[in-house]
Amino acid sequence: MDDRLKQLLVLGREHYERREYDLAEHALRQIIEKTDRFADVYNMLGVILHERGDFLAAEAHFERAVQLNEHYTEALLNLAVTYNDLGKYEAARQVYSRIRRGEGEGGILDPFARGKIANMHADLAQAYADVGCAQEAIAELTRAVALCPTFVDLQLRLGTMYRDAGNLELAREHYAAARDANPKYAPARVLLGVALLSLGAPDQASAEWREALAIDPDNRTAKMYLRTLEAQRSGRTAAAESGDPAPAAAAGGTWDALDEATPTTVSDILSKTTADAAGETDRAAREGKP
Repeated sequence: MDDRLKQLLVLGREHYERREYDLAEHALRQIIEKTDRFADVYNMLGVILHERGDFLAAEAHFERAVQLNEHYTEALLNLAVTYNDLGKYEAARQVYSRIRRGEGEGGILDPFARGKIANMHADLAQAYADVGCAQEAIAELTRAVALCPTFVDLQLRLGTMYRDAGNLELAREHYAAARDANPKYAPARVLLGVALLSLGAPDQASAEWREALAIDPDNRTAKMYLRTLEAQRSGRTAAAESGDPAPAAAAGGTWDALDEATPTTVSDILSKTTADAAGETDRAAREGKP
């Protein structure tokens, strides 16, 4: 390698590490004019192009990086993400399978890699959900959760899908997992309370909503649910004392009854809560947190 090429490599990598992408690109393109044998040069150029939204050009550079080094995990991950961005979900799945095979029986150990792949599964789940393929969406989110069980938004989304599919027990499990992953995240407790009430456990639901209010005293949703549940209980008590039948909305202690008594629908709450959680999780994924 001549001295000029060495200087360009050092310069390009330094600018890239400092996220000075215009300067990095200038040096890196001079390198590929001289030689095309550096996989990391193609990967860095691919990242720069992807950052600009030029997914097709990024795809070509990542593919070249992988051709030069088929075990280049970072380039494989970047290629899979780019395929996903281009809607090439099957191609992304195949690249992901290559990564899994390369990691052996131990699975994907790097937290950043797990986060990236988990988000890919979540994106694919959304694509399936958008076309009405609920079971396929659940399967993809299950894979995402298996990779990153502490990602609150993934647990909440999977719980919501199970709830919509009528599986309240699994919905409760995933809402509880979201709560356990971040006990101070009040919306997870709100949704867990919803599931518990649906399963006929109003006392446990009330406890979760009260804890949500202890964390976030201004949580209007938890206040509304508690107020409505207490009104139902008061109605049952008054009916018992008078000997009259309890009102139908109060008798069951189920979420359906509570929902009828409130102006906010379950789907609205679920959508807002999972959206609120997504921001924190996206940051965690970028920072390489498990």
